[in-house]
Order: sequence, then C-alpha cells, then structure tokens
Amino acid sequence: MSELFDAVDALLASRAVLPPPAERKRLRAAHGLTIDEVATALKVRRATVSGWESGKTEPRPPERDAYARLLDKLAELYPAVPADTATPDPDPAPAVVPATFAAPAPVEAPTLPAGPTPEAAATTSHDAPQAPAAPAAAPRPARTTRPSSTSRRPGAKKAAPAGTPADDPRFENGPLAVVDVEDGKVLAYCTGGLVLDVPAKSLPSLVDWTLKEARLGQPKLSGPGRPADPLIVLTAAACERYGLPVTLTEEEKVAGRIPEGHKVIKQLTRAEWQLTKRGFGPWARIYRPAKGSERQCVQLCIPSWNALDTRFWGNAGQLAPAELARVLGVYASRVMTPRGSTAVTGLELMTALHPPTYAVRDEETGVLRQAETKTPGSLGKDPIDPLNFPPCEVPDGHPALKDLPKFHVRGADEKLIEEAYDWARPMTEAEYALRYLVGIDVNMAFAAGANGLTVGLGEATHVKAPAFDPKLPGSWLVDLSHVDLSRVKVGKEWVNLDGSLLPSPFTPKGERPEGPAWYATPTVAYAVELGYDVAPIEAYVRYETGRYLDGWYTRLRDAYLATMADLGVHADTDPADFLAAMDGYKDRDPELGLVVSAIKATVKGGLGKLRERPRAEGWRPGEPWRALSRPTWRPDIRAAVISRTRINLHRKIVKHASFTGQYPIAILSDCVVYAANGPSPLDFLPYREGKPLPGGFKLGVNPGLVKHEGTQEVLWGEGVREQFNAPALNLARYIKDGTVTDEDNGE
Repeated sequence: MSELFDAVDALLASRAVLPPPAERKRLRAAHGLTIDEVATALKVRRATVSGWESGKTEPRPPERDAYARLLDKLAELYPAVPADTATPDPDPAPAVVPATFAAPAPVEAPTLPAGPTPEAAATTSHDAPQAPAAPAAAPRPARTTRPSSTSRRPGAKKAAPAGTPADDPRFENGPLAVVDVEDGKVLAYCTGGLVLDVPAKSLPSLVDWTLKEARLGQPKLSGPGRPADPLIVLTAAACERYGLPVTLTEEEKVAGRIPEGHKVIKQLTRAEWQLTKRGFGPWARIYRPAKGSERQCVQLCIPSWNALDTRFWGNAGQLAPAELARVLGVYASRVMTPRGSTAVTGLELMTALHPPTYAVRDEETGVLRQAETKTPGSLGKDPIDPLNFPPCEVPDGHPALKDLPKFHVRGADEKLIEEAYDWARPMTEAEYALRYLVGIDVNMAFAAGANGLTVGLGEATHVKAPAFDPKLPGSWLVDLSHVDLSRVKVGKEWVNLDGSLLPSPFTPKGERPEGPAWYATPTVAYAVELGYDVAPIEAYVRYETGRYLDGWYTRLRDAYLATMADLGVHADTDPADFLAAMDGYKDRDPELGLVVSAIKATVKGGLGKLRERPRAEGWRPGEPWRALSRPTWRPDIRAAVISRTRINLHRKIVKHASFTGQYPIAILSDCVVYAANGPSPLDFLPYREGKPLPGGFKLGVNPGLVKHEGTQEVLWGEGVREQFNAPALNLARYIKDGTVTDEDNGE
C-alpha cells in the first residue's frame, strides 16, 4: 500500500503548479541562493535553472517535483506582499534581531558596565542547566533587484543599518555593496537584501556610478568628522568583468599592488581619477581632489586578493555575494565601514571618533576651511617629530636611537617593555592531585583596558627625580624590585600570599625585576596600590591629557554585545546559563560569528597599529618609516593600554588567591589556567547565590568579564610538559583544544 501512496504522490508532484518565472527568481534570491547552488542541488546544468527562471523552459520530472518542493518551502519563508497593501511592521522585532538584516528600525546595543560590580562572594551549585534555546535566527533579507536607487522594493521600507539616519538620501542603500556578475548582468548586493543593477561597463564608470547613483556611504561618527566613503567589494567575476586579475602574482603580492602600467590604472588616469600612494592593491582608494566639502572617493575591497585576511575574517572572502554583504554590512553599521584590514579600521575608528581638525567659516569669504587649532581631545593633524619621542618608548631602529652603537641591546632600564603576559610555573603536589586544568579568558581584555584610561595627547616632557603622580600619563624609570608579593595590600587590608606561585605584575614573563626599569603609569600606580613606596629616577610625562579611547571602546563594546546578543549570548545572565549559551554560539549563525571575530581583531589590531613597525619599504635602521608620519603613531598609548590590561588581570588573580588560596598555573595574554576538581569554571570560581567575588573573576559577556576558554586533564598537562622536558611550559597556549604541534619547543 505504501508503494501505491508513493506513486500517487509522485504523480501529483509531476503536475505541481509552479509560481511564475519572476517569482521563482525572487524566492531563490530571497534566501541568498545562487543559480549554481540550485543547479547543484537538483543535479542539472546552470543554464537549465536560468531557463526556468526566465520562462524559456519548464522543468520536467523528476526534477520538477524537487524544484516545486524547494519553491514551496521558500514561499513559506518569504511570502510575497502586494505593494498596494503593504505597511511597515507596527511591532518592531526584539533587540536580539539585528536591525541591519530585517528589523524595521535600528536596534541600539545595550550600554552596560565593563567590569564586575561589588557583590557578595562564596560558592554555588555546579549543576549547570541545559543550554537555553537560541533566539530565532535573523532571516536573510529578501533580495530585491532594481535598476536605480529611486524605486523601492514592494512591501516594506528598507531597513536602515544601525547608526544610519533612515531619511538621509545620500546613504539610503547602506554603507557598501558587493558587486558580482550573474547571467551576464552586473549586480550590486547591498545591505538589507537590496540588489541594484549596475550599468557600468568599466571601472572608471563603476566609480562614477557609485558616487552619482548608488547612494552608498555612512554618516560621520562625530560632529567634526566626515561621512564614510562608499565601499565597493569586487568578486572574482566582477574583477574579470572590469579587466582586473582574479588573483595577484607572487611579485604583486610582495609589492601589495598591481603594476602602475596596468590597463585598468591607465583607464582611471585617463578619466582623471587618482590612487593613493599605496597604489591599486587589495584595498584601493580611488579619488579626485575634494571640491569644498564635497568628497569624491570610493574604496575598493577585493577578497580574491586576500583583502579579507582569513586570520581575522575567517571564510568571509569565500561567501556568496549576498552573504558577504550581510557580514560586512553588520560590521560597517556597528563598527564602521572597513577602511582596510581590521587593524587599519581599528586605527581609523579612533580618528573618526576624534577628528584632528574641524571646519570653520571664513569671515571674509564665507567659505568653510580647516581650523588652525586641533579638535579638543584629539591627537591633532600633525605627527610628533620622531626625534622628539622619548628613546625609552620607541622600538629598535627608530630615528631617536640612531646614535646607539650598531649591535647595542637595550635592557629594561633603557626600553619600555609593556607587553601581555606569557608566564607559567610548575604545578605543586596539591595541584597534581586535582583532575582538571580549566582555562578562563577575559572578554575583549584590551578594549576593557582602554576604557577610562587617561593618555597623553601631546609630546612628552623629560623630568628628573619626579614625584610619582598616578594621574599623569607617561613613562617612569623606577626600581620596583622591592615589591614583595608575599605580603600585599588588597583594598585596605594587608594579606599574606605565597608569592612564589604568583607572576610579577611588572614584567611580561612574570619575573621579579632586578633593578630600575621603565614602566607606564598604570604599572607604577599598581605598585603603590599594593602598599609599596616608589621613587622614580626620571620620567617622560605628558601634561596634555584626555580619555582618547573612551568613545572607541564604547563603539566596539556595543558592537560586540549587540552581535553576541544576536547569537543568543546576553549580558547579566546567570553564570551557568551564560556558560551554556556560550557553548557553540558561533554555530547558531556562522556569518555573525565572523563579525564577532572581526570585532575582536579590530581591537587588538588597532592598538597594535599605534606602534606599527617598518613593513619592508626599503627601510634601514635609524631612518623614519611610513607609519611615523601619522599623528596616531603613539607607542606610549599602546604601552599604557597593555600595562593597564595586565594590571587588571593581576589584580583579579591576587583577589582570587587571597580569598580561595588558589593560584594560576599559566597565563597567556588574557587567558588564565587553574587546577580544579571539576571541568567547569564554576568548579573553582567562588560564586555564592549567583554572585561573584567582589573584585575577582566574574563570568559574563561584557568586556573585562571572563568566559570558559577550555578544559584539559592534569595528566594531559603533565604529559605535554614531559614531552618537551619543560616543567614550566605555558599550557594556556593549548588549553582550548589540547592540540600541541611539533613546532612547539617548550619555551
């Protein structure tokens, strides 16, 4: 009987009513599917599916029933709405649905404190509840193709990216577009599911179209700033269409650009377009000199030239155009329109939030011009003369060190060494008796270290034998070797600890200082906090100060929290629920998982750019390099952030040790490993009734709070250390998945 029913079902499917060809194409595009993907699934040629969508041919059994089933399912997900009856959704989507994708209005990211709040401490049950159900995934927006930016898709108002005024006609199509070629047509995939027909036949005409018709861009992030230039992402097919190579040769990769004599560059030159000094590379800027306040500039991103580095963007460069537009669109709306790598964008975000100058109107001519003075709170438009940097703050080879002997090696008394932790120690007998090694990781640790930090905005002043001032940013030569971690102040109370089981807070390797060394202000201030006097020998201090990174931190924090909320991980949740929500959170929406990774990379990369080293460029030691010409080349600010981040972590470690008697076994940057009887952080973090130790580690998604990094058995750690004959091998490096490669040598 079942065979008869199957035969009847097949007969009915063979006569299934299919929607009109135009609707077939709409449904496919609404789900972000390409013609190739449908053809592969149905085991037919690409031209066959194209014929079904154009109406030239009709599917036949057995493909017809499968095709009808696909269209029926898509129609349930993306029902057509008549244009004359459609109205905007009166009930906005909840905050967990990103406004960039489908919500009718931008959703503001929650504003939450970065650090733990003082709460009572003790222990709590180790029984974690099952992972809470993840929120419904934000639907991929229906693709709507239109020939120009004047017509709207039927059914609803296009969702504006977060931070974009919906009524600003200059940016009504979002900050960027991914340009692809499909069935011989050039299409621009924008945010919110919008797809534009691109009439441009050449790259110069594509730039013209972008500026005149595409209505792409993003509003300025601060009052004195300027709007973001539109970003065009070229797929491999678009590169071929516009005469660009799909991939770069080895020589071009080294140079970071295509040759000056390339035919496309000649086309741009004939059309009076210019390129920046970096030339035509993976991130190319094409512009004409600005006329008044009107900018004429378009940025190109070419993923097949490795513009989207897999270390920071994962597989984003291999995504379909609609999916890539979604990923980059979320990042642009919550952080900013990418200006290059995540590191470049992190640095550009600082400048966008604190523009160096502002516009003033000339009293005689009435024309706007650039002010002579810098914007308050900014670093200004002029870089610091390399020779005016304190020698202790600059890296080896800097012009300020050109008079040093050729092979001179600077020690801690000549060089500011403020870096993240890389420390480990042998386990004690008591720790060997435990079963697990549990790693916890500080969320957005360096962003949290930047929050509220006072930094110097101008040049340094050299002073001899100064009195230490914790409110004055700078670099201090001081002897901290007398600080004894066996007896320190925790709050107002002196406590006794096992100092041999603690890393020194004053060196990245955790070794106790042996004499005078250079430190940033937060490090010296922590020595005072621990209850010890300090007597600086000399210092380079900056009297013009400000909390330059506060807005930068807030922007990135909000972007991170909003995206994590979309993935089902919310702030202020119960510790056990938080751990459950974090389990596999990126798998709930892999595209948003890419955005989270890119936001984290923006933090670290942006701070790293503050002390960018020479990048080939034919540089020789003692000569200036390109990065020194930026006002944002500020190694002192980078050092202060890293110093504060390391000190924040050490403060929590000391608080935890004083309360529980537990000491870390290994620390790598923002990851700390403890021995415990159970595999969960709740097996050693002193929670009581859901409340953490005041001033200690607290589980949560906010920057500065911690998450579970990984768990391995103590026997695993002992085996790895024996394998490399290294009792102090840093196990924090491998705690996440337990993988140790042959390249690791134990030090």
